[in-house]
Amino acid sequence: MPNLKIFSGTNSLVLAKNIAQKLDMEVGDCDIKTFSDGEIWMRYNENIRGSDVFIIQSTNSPASNLLELLIMLDAAKRSSANRVTAVIPYFGYARQDRKDQPRVSITAKLIANLLEKAGADRIITMDLHAAQLQGFFDIPVDHLYCSAIFLKYFMELYIPNLAIASPDVGGIKMARAYAKRLHADLIVIDKRRPKPDVAEVMNIIGEVKGKNVLIVDDLIDTAGTFVNAVMALKENGANEIYGACTHPILSGEAINRINKAPLEKLFVSDTVPLHITSDKIEVKSVSSIFAEAIKRTNENESISSLFEIV
Repeated sequence: MPNLKIFSGTNSLVLAKNIAQKLDMEVGDCDIKTFSDGEIWMRYNENIRGSDVFIIQSTNSPASNLLELLIMLDAAKRSSANRVTAVIPYFGYARQDRKDQPRVSITAKLIANLLEKAGADRIITMDLHAAQLQGFFDIPVDHLYCSAIFLKYFMELYIPNLAIASPDVGGIKMARAYAKRLHADLIVIDKRRPKPDVAEVMNIIGEVKGKNVLIVDDLIDTAGTFVNAVMALKENGANEIYGACTHPILSGEAINRINKAPLEKLFVSDTVPLHITSDKIEVKSVSSIFAEAIKRTNENESISSLFEIV
């Protein structure tokens, strides 16, 4: 693979090593330090002049993860890399994508501008909170889907009498794609949110009684929406309930809520480092998808097949 070099920020080092291993490579050598006053400093310890550089870093909290990525992009550009691609498995701040209240920031657009200004020539990311965020960028964005990993697993697992549930109206497209491929029924949960981080389930659309249900979503943060969906499905006669989400943010009381919920298993990916363990959570790696996307991008081949919700 011509002039390909892979580097990682501190947040995504484990995933980056798995991706590099798939490509029979090693993660590039660089130093990243945080001074006593909190400032971040980094340096590439190998020549990257004329190289095709891929920097892997998810931008979940804390904000230093995002700043680290921006600094790495700037350093790569100033080191005369030929092309710099930001590989962002989880694109943080994606939920702040519109001005839904007076006097608020459209932070997703701000982050897009910062990434471009820092030197990114291309973005590779996975399961954006809203696919139209690709339009916030003036550089190419490759939007990958975790469904390829999850669907393959659930096809092999074969859960009988299965229905796919979307925990809110915004996730219908994803749930419908899963339902189609798994030959399952579709359930939609009509959620009303009275205030931030508090979700209230109102109505369930679809046949639930006696079904084994798989709830699919792009991310789980506080798990309020997810657990409310689990409880509502159980109260309406669901049998076994499973969950699948790409980005396990799992902040606040999320783990406690998941552990107490009548849930068989929650399947998540490794786009975000999972520092908390639970018997109810199982991690599926997306390293193979990102490795293939990096390989094809480096060789200027089409990666359109990886965009499909399959």
